[in-house]
Amino acid sequence: MYNAMLKKGYDDTPAADVPAMVAVHNFLNEGAWGEILGWERRFAKGLGRGWSICRYGEENGEVNLEMMDRKERLERGTSQDEEEQPALVRFMGRPEDLTPKARMAGWMGKVWPDAYGSELPFDRHDWFVRRIKGNGEKEEVRYVIDYYSGQPEETGEPVFYLDVRPAVDGPRSAAERLMRWGGDVWWRASGGSARANNEVVD
Repeated sequence: MYNAMLKKGYDDTPAADVPAMVAVHNFLNEGAWGEILGWERRFAKGLGRGWSICRYGEENGEVNLEMMDRKERLERGTSQDEEEQPALVRFMGRPEDLTPKARMAGWMGKVWPDAYGSELPFDRHDWFVRRIKGNGEKEEVRYVIDYYSGQPEETGEPVFYLDVRPAVDGPRSAAERLMRWGGDVWWRASGGSARANNEVVD
């Protein structure tokens, strides 16, 4: 990693800092992969299945996913270990290329700095993932990842957060993004949590 940084012109980083940087790099990659798996679990088997999960909002998404996955495995008579999983095919680092979303967020941060942070992502990756569809067919899906740094913790530890989503390469990926965002907005705006609590009380 250190030699790669030197080749890119980042020669002001002491070699002693590289182990910590590698740990952060690995942590961010694991976080990005976890986010991608969440998208794949929702949408790899079709938009209908994805919407049946997303329409209950993000706060219930994982619970719905677990229940649906368990039910489908029982119907097929398979275990999670027996099922083929999505895989990373390749990735591209594109730190100089802002995504349209990051560009728009940066512009809004300049116009309304109190409402939107003005911090641009410090890195961008495109990850190409092999998706396993419901019928067993495979296709390649591109994900874009914006890497942001946040305000450090009180202890001085750095804070990072990721914006991971399918690249809008066609109508399907656009629909996936709209369903996930729109489902969460609808659930919260329509009082979904209150309705769910009432159902539990009743």
